Amino acid sequence: MNIGRKHLPHEVPPEISSSPELEVFFITICCLPRGVNQLACENAWQVIDETLRHREALGEIQVGMALAMPDHLHGLFSFPGGEMGKRISSMKEWVAKKAEVRWQRDFFDHRIRSWESGAEKAEYIRMNPVRAGLVAQTEDWPFQR
Repeated sequence: MNIGRKHLPHEVPPEISSSPELEVFFITICCLPRGVNQLACENAWQVIDETLRHREALGEIQVGMALAMPDHLHGLFSFPGGEMGKRISSMKEWVAKKAEVRWQRDFFDHRIRSWESGAEKAEYIRMNPVRAGLVAQTEDWPFQR
């Protein structure tokens, strides 16, 4: 018996969406081990922000928002041309090398199906540091864009 996490596909099947490059995904990428601050520090955030901006300029990703918590990263992203798994893997590899971040294998994704769902996920992301007791107001959290 094989015990452990399944490897789930992250690409949107073509029969579900006529424009997969326009799909928005709520993405969560977790560090290893959990509970250790690897991301909510100036150096790691700078590397994350720089790689997101670079990949946006290349047209690989569109960032609706991104927020680093101490041990995980949340974002609302689109992937023009598809290849979500490959692009996130590449981003994780770069951040790992430049900021010495250890990531868990894979990531979690949820396709946004409506404007209301997107607004709920954006609010969830913004409120994450408040719920964790790290800041009193969302705008006080420095590791977001």
